[in-house]
Amino acid sequence: MKACPYHAPGQAPARPEEFERRPDGAALHRLTCYQVYTPGPRIVPGRAARAWMDATPERFAYRCLPLGIANAMGWEILSPCRIEAEWNGGIELDDLTVAIDDPVWGARHFAQSHFGSGILTFHVGYLFRTDPGVGIWARGIPNLPKDGIAPLEGIVETDWLPFTFTMNWMMTRPGRIAFAADEPICFITPIAYHALDAMVPEITPLAADPALRADFSVWSDARAKFNAGLQADEPATVKQGWQKWYMRGETAAQEPGNPAHVSKLVLAEPVVRAVDEKNGAG
Repeated sequence: MKACPYHAPGQAPARPEEFERRPDGAALHRLTCYQVYTPGPRIVPGRAARAWMDATPERFAYRCLPLGIANAMGWEILSPCRIEAEWNGGIELDDLTVAIDDPVWGARHFAQSHFGSGILTFHVGYLFRTDPGVGIWARGIPNLPKDGIAPLEGIVETDWLPFTFTMNWMMTRPGRIAFAADEPICFITPIAYHALDAMVPEITPLAADPALRADFSVWSDARAKFNAGLQADEPATVKQGWQKWYMRGETAAQEPGNPAHVSKLVLAEPVVRAVDEKNGAG
């Protein structure tokens, strides 16, 4: 499998068999990716690494754990070949021209001007099926900005939908952009799409929860003291560099936070199933 030039090398993916069943023996949730044609675009686990994060001083960006977890919270659909698009700023279909450097994918209209208004449409080539109540959040690749074009996001009810969806990108200005072979063109994250229906946000004074307010005060005071030490070039503080409470899943008082804290996320590689022409998928 080729390395993707848009990400720094990451940890090797876990073996598929590690994801077959939970410790209690119950089957895991499934994300079935039915190929509309063969071959289909490659689907790979999202990777926490980003080349721009590697390029920050002392790889400082990786100290933000929420950033790295978000980067890996789903699967990437990769472009099978180079795609170039040029937009003249108009709203008609012909105002956006698309060139695909592989005739096989060109014949499939893998990428095209379908909606006009400078929107580049990718036909992802899969019919996805998820468990009841679970859909797919189809979007751009988290924390991987692309100059000249922006992803349009969608929530798809893949627990019942018997057809495919497209991934769309909107040109942000007239000009030319390109997606290289193996560059991600879509990021998919399964979500419980009714989970927010019964949720009611409440704005409450912090004083309403004395224990939480006390924990926050410990953190706030320690944070202010640490930042002051950095400003004053205190040797011990400078040597420490940063406070790792969230990375370790603990409070500022160094007490355990959440036993289910996630400090690293490595999702499964898709498992390729054989097809029995008589009985269906094997």
